[in-house]
Amino acid sequence: MTTQQTFSILKPDATRRNLTGAINQKFEENGLRIVAQKRIHMTREQAEGFYAVHKERPFFGELVDFMISEPVVVQVLEGENAVLKNREIMGATNPEEADAGTIRKEFALSIGENSVHGSDSDENAEIEIAYFFKPEELVG
Repeated sequence: MTTQQTFSILKPDATRRNLTGAINQKFEENGLRIVAQKRIHMTREQAEGFYAVHKERPFFGELVDFMISEPVVVQVLEGENAVLKNREIMGATNPEEADAGTIRKEFALSIGENSVHGSDSDENAEIEIAYFFKPEELVG
């Protein structure tokens, strides 16, 4: 087992419904530690840059609009196999397909408003963490 870091966003639908604590409790109960955290209101430029990989997809504009609609919480989670563990805790993107007990099964409103984002690989975790955090802001 390897201790690693991964990136997480608590999306606007979660912050609007005051679910920050409940969602973070799930991460912590499942062995992940929050080593950096900020509540921000993403700018259009930040959202477009962060989701640039989806720029050619038809949902890109709607995704950007959603992510800038209200504050989000960006954070870094750390633990054993953190990327995989975070993905398991979040559950499937479609909340109807998510396993019982996962964040998306319990809190998501829809596929689009699915409460959380998490890195899908070690490489993307590094890129996503660096997009929002300076190294000195990671305080394990």
